[in-house]
Parts: sequence; C-alpha cells; structure tokens
Amino acid sequence: MKIAVLGAGAWGTALAVNASRHHQVTLWARDAAQVAQLRTERVNARYLPGTVLPPSLALQDGALPALCQGQDLLVIATPMAALRAMLGTLVPTGVPLAWLCKGFEADAGLLGHEIHHAVAAAGHAGFGVLSGPSFAQEVAAGQPTALVAASADAAVRDLLVRAFHGPALRVYSSDDVVGVEVGGAVKNVLAIATGLCDGLALGLNARAALVTRGLAEMTRLGVALGARAETFMGLSGLGDLVLTATGDLSRNRKVGLLLAQGQSLAQAVASLGHVAEGVYSARTVVQRARALGVAMPIAEGVLALLDGQMRPDQAVAALMGREPAADGI
Repeated sequence: MKIAVLGAGAWGTALAVNASRHHQVTLWARDAAQVAQLRTERVNARYLPGTVLPPSLALQDGALPALCQGQDLLVIATPMAALRAMLGTLVPTGVPLAWLCKGFEADAGLLGHEIHHAVAAAGHAGFGVLSGPSFAQEVAAGQPTALVAASADAAVRDLLVRAFHGPALRVYSSDDVVGVEVGGAVKNVLAIATGLCDGLALGLNARAALVTRGLAEMTRLGVALGARAETFMGLSGLGDLVLTATGDLSRNRKVGLLLAQGQSLAQAVASLGHVAEGVYSARTVVQRARALGVAMPIAEGVLALLDGQMRPDQAVAALMGREPAADGI
C-alpha cells in the first residue's frame, strides 16, 4: 500500500516510521529545510529525537497534489489549526484520507468531521479519523499500542486497519466518528485539570475523581452532539483520557503541572516546544457545552484558570464546593 503522511511533527513521524515497516510510505513536510535535514540526518531531532528514520521511509516537500497522485491513503498529521487548509487541498484529489489531530478548530469551534463537511460540501465520503491512547515515542519504538479507526465508510475503516494494524499496533474500527473525535478533543482539556491536581499534590484520590467525573463530562457532551455513550468506554474515550491525564509524556498534563507551579500560561506553553491542543480547545468545549445545556464543571474550571480568572487553588476550591449530585453521566 502507498501511504502519504502529511506533517512531520512527532506523531506524524512516529506513525510514518511504524507504517514504513509494512508499506511504501512517504513523510511530507511543508518546510524544505526540515526535509533536507531529515534526509541528511535520518532523525527528526526537533520532534522525535532518538528515533532513526528507516531507509524505506521516503521524505518529501513541495506541492501536495503531485504527491497525492498514485497514493492509496493520505494521512493528515498537522495540528487542528491547519486541518481546514489541508482538506481544501486534498479533498479534490479523491484519495481516501484520515486525520490524526484531536481538538476543536479555534475560530469556528468545529470538530474535524464538521470541518470536512464544510470544505467538501458532502462531495467526498472517503474520510476517517485515527485516534486513541498513543504517545509518539512509544509508537515509533514499536511498543504495544492500540488505536481506533473511525469512519462512516466501511471501506475507509478497512483501509485504515490494513494500513496500520501490525504486530505492535492494534487498530480497532468504529463507525462513531463523532464519539471518537469528542473523546480526542475533551481529554486534552481534562488532562490539564489532572496536571493541576498532581502539581498541587492533591493526591491519587483526587486524580481518580477528576478522571472519572471528567469521563462523565466527556460522555454528556458527546451524546448531546450525536455520539453513542458506549464509545467513551473505549480507546478514544477512557483509554485516551487515562493516558493523557496520567502519563508523563502528556503535553496537556504538563501545562497543568506548570500552572500549579506558578508559571503563567504563556510560559507554560512556550516551554513545551509542541502544541498542547487542550489550551486551544478548552474555550470551544465550554462554549459548545453551554449552547447544548450540558454541565461540564471541570472544563469550566480549566477555562477559568487558562483565562486567568482563577488561581489554581481557587479552581480546585470551586470544584470541591459544588452542591452534592448523583453519580453517573
């Protein structure tokens, strides 16, 4: 199979390295200087240091339409902010495509499939999303990982499974695109909250409570947007939330840790060197929840913290001071 992975950040590089063990893969980057460096050094030192790019992995920059010719699958590995522009370029090619980015578009507040619908005007059905609990370093190293390929199109689901399923990477399938995307977007916001919890040394009990009640918030929003509740008990919901909320490699959790240490949001984000989608998704998560009448107090607290309306200790006090409620979603 011929696969083009578009975006040479950490996750795009990791997935390209993994897939190149079984398929003919090209990793594309917008920056010609970056591609030249990757060709020379065979290491993505900025985004994925320590991972050697295999000789079988082709590296390319330049015009995308020419690269797309003859490909069986296009995988968009850019941040959410670039998804709309990429779709505008790729949809006319007619090649099946999927994206890896998780979050809401900052300006319009849309999920990936909603952006696709706006760009394609329902004229391109061959799309999907690949999501789930996955740190790039571990995938590149061939450590055991499980993902979910979501698409309303069974042929696209099968294509994604054939492209990436292997001895160290299990790929499950789902037709609940909304649920998979909501899980991938909201878990980033909740990971900021758990990072804050850990940074303030509130204990493992508090972290468990945040993860559990955060899952309830994620599920409520997803169901209100048309997802199935059971999706959030799977890889793209509970699985990704647990990883991002507890893993030391989580950028969103790191933001919460740094805020708890007294850093400003600008300082925390600048220190990462990578995009933390939860910082940009928090506002849209809250706005969409409010519009739908969905209660998301943890997400509300994260947004107030990011906006500077609350200190870390005040955000925690606000959550703990809420009226008693029944458990469940």
